[in-house]
Order: sequence, then C-alpha cells, then structure tokens
Amino acid sequence: MEISSARAPAGSRLLATPLGAHAACRRSGQLLRPRRHTVRCSVDATRQAQGIPSAVAAEAEAAEARKRAFGVFCTTYDLKADEKTKSWKKMVNIAVSGAAGMISNHLLFQSYRFILSSHFSLANLEKKKLLSTIHFDTNFQIAAGEVFGLDQPIALRLLGSERSFQALEGVAMELEDSLYPLLREVSIGIDPYEVFEDADWALLIGAKPRGPGMERAALLDINGQIFAEQGKALNAVASKNVKVIVVGNPCNTNALICIKNAPNIPAKNFHALTRLDENRAKCQLALKAGVFYDRVSNMTIWGNHSTTQVPDFLNAKIDGRPVKEVIKDTKWLEEEFTLTVQKRGGVLIEKWGRSSAASTAVSIVDAMKSLVTPTPEGDWFSSGVYTTGNPYGIAEDIVFSMPCRSKGDGDYELATDVEIDDFLWERIKKTEAELLAEKKCVAHLTGDGIAFCDLVNEDTMLPGEM
Repeated sequence: MEISSARAPAGSRLLATPLGAHAACRRSGQLLRPRRHTVRCSVDATRQAQGIPSAVAAEAEAAEARKRAFGVFCTTYDLKADEKTKSWKKMVNIAVSGAAGMISNHLLFQSYRFILSSHFSLANLEKKKLLSTIHFDTNFQIAAGEVFGLDQPIALRLLGSERSFQALEGVAMELEDSLYPLLREVSIGIDPYEVFEDADWALLIGAKPRGPGMERAALLDINGQIFAEQGKALNAVASKNVKVIVVGNPCNTNALICIKNAPNIPAKNFHALTRLDENRAKCQLALKAGVFYDRVSNMTIWGNHSTTQVPDFLNAKIDGRPVKEVIKDTKWLEEEFTLTVQKRGGVLIEKWGRSSAASTAVSIVDAMKSLVTPTPEGDWFSSGVYTTGNPYGIAEDIVFSMPCRSKGDGDYELATDVEIDDFLWERIKKTEAELLAEKKCVAHLTGDGIAFCDLVNEDTMLPGEM
C-alpha cells in the first residue's frame, strides 16, 4: 500500500494522513476548517477501477461529499451489494482519546482476549462459521466483537495531539492490516470537536502524567482543563446519549469536570474507571480463598481512584457466601487485603518498571461489557458515577465509585441491597472527603466559583498518575 500526504494551505493545522492507493473515495474539494483525518476504503474499488457502473460507488461518493473525508475504510455494511452484512446492526461510533498511548495500544491490539473470554466455544464458532473472522495473533477487542457482539459494525475515532499524530497514523495502518470484518471506519485527528462527532461511546484515556515535583493540585488543574475542553466538545457534537468512560487520572474529578461542561448530556452517562481496582480485589480474595476469580462476586470499590479507595469485603461473596464466612481472618481483610488492592499499581511498577497499561485496557473492556450486558442476578459491578440522588448518604455532586447494575441497555441503577457497617462507613467518609477537596481545587472548571485547594499533605495518588 502506498502512503500519500494531504497538502494543507499555509497556516492550516491539517496534517499528513495515510491514504490507501486503491481507495474508492475521493477527497472533497473544499475544507473550510480542519476536519478529522478519516481513512476509509470501498469494497467496490475494483469495479470502479475497471470502469463498471456501480450504484454502490455513487452512494459512497455521495457519503464522501457529505463527510468531506478520505481514506481506506468505507461504511458498506448497510449496502445491498454486501450480502453478508444485511443482518448487521447500525454502526456504533467509538471515540478514543490518547489513542497513541500505551493503554490504548493494549486496548486496540490485545492478544487472544476474544478467544479466552467470549461466550462462544470454539465448537460453536465452527458451527457458526465464524472462525474466519478471528485473528489469533493480535485480536482487537472491540472490533473483533468482544463488547458489542459479532453482528455489530464499529467506527473508531482516534484522538491524539500534534506530537502524537504520526503515531496515530501507525495505529490506523495496523488496524487496516488486521482486516477486522466489523471495523468499518477509522478516523484520526487532533481536534475533539471533529473526532467526537456523533460518538456513541467516548473512552477518555489521554491525560498528562504527573511530573517530578508536581503537586497534585497542579495536575488537577492541568488535566482538568483538558477534560473541560473535551466535555464541551462532547456536548457540542457527540450523540446526546453518548456513554463516556474517563480513564485519565485523577479520573473521578476529571469525570466531574466533563459532566459540568456537558450540560446537554445526562450526568448518569459519565463513568470514572474503577473496574481495574475491582478486578484486583477479586483476584486477591480468590487467592486467599483458594478459588478461581470467577467465584468472587458483588465486589465493590467505593470512592476515589486513589489510595483512599475502599475495597468492600463486607458485601463481597465467594461461591455465593459472604467473604467473611469463607475468609475468617478479619485482620487480613481489614489490613493486608485493603492495602494490597490500594497499592497494587505501585508494586507492579517496582516489579516491571512500567504502569499497568495491559490490565487497564482489559478493565475498560470489562466496564463497557458491564453496561451492554445484563448484570447476573444478584451481582453488581463497580463504577465511578455521579452521586446526586444516591441512596447511601454519600455527598452529592461528586463522582464516586459505587455498586451498579445494568439491564444491558447502556444504563445502570445503583444497588440498594448493600450493608454498610461502621468500619466501612469510616473509610467511605475518608475517600469522600478527598473527592470533596479535589472538587474545590477545580471549582474554576466546573462553574462553582474560585478554586481553593486544601488537599491533605498525604500523597494518595496512584502510580499511573505520576
């Protein structure tokens, strides 16, 4: 495949974009503003090259004129000429910020995840003649059908920066070369107002890491400005029912900033990622009990995605029994278990020399699946969500991890059949106080007046924020 560059007028921010040599779609003549860099191709390109008339080509060209984009992916799933796609659903648009970073890299190209965790057995896959759609070497989780199913076409909108744009081109090229049948469109760009257009899901991964000597208040302000802008962009151009998962740290307060800057999107649609913390807690309980981790249920992470987070062993279950009936070592539960979960990321960095990008990517997929798959009867999952109206007595107007249940429609309800004792409540109040203090630090970004930061001296940041 050849690579060509789009030449922009002097002063334009339009950057070089990979263009498939056999792309059927043509670039629109007038670009009135920097557009998202979209790469698409038509399955009908060969017919056009041979001069064969095609209604498909005409429709693709009309769609191209409307979108004013170009490239190596075309949305052909709903065209009559493409027999295999007639039963497919309407395409889902997924925007990913920080798309050239390590977490996104694992999210986009994680090996064998679909094979290992799919509800389909290999025997059933053979019966359904689906083996041809599976790539055993590098399996892109979302495009391979992991989250939304094997009849759900996907469009990926990848957001980066001017500095990372060349890396984004490389990501797009690898997505091309992977030949995922469900992946029908890939866009890359540096303008959130372009990349977030019509997004059904937004995975906000990109954030500035904490530098040497940087105070937490400074990081809150710097990243807060990023997420304020992204919240405004989502409010302006995304689907009004877009589901947003904030991964960039400090993710709880960044999610709150997004909510406040996106008044037209329901606050309930925003989530701060605490699923990795839940997964870590399940693993530790399983190890202690001598069972596999799928025997652990009803695991809640309460509060902030920081070392004040509260892994809840009081309500968790192993094989349907309360954890405290299975693991009778209360001292271990209250001390070692809690500290291990809170500081797991730091230990991983000490062992491996890098942060937990791979397991974070897995937890993003788990979080999405929890919203589009009905929660098993009696179980729940953890997510950082907006507290206003919560039944637990937690302070309102912050984003706080709590136990949630979903009917599989992308929405959720808070679980009410939970027990909170004095030990648990004391720790919930501590993490609540931290989030309220963080909220004061970003008041200038949430419309709550002048920022005032009085965070405690204790450093509760997780390693991934540093």
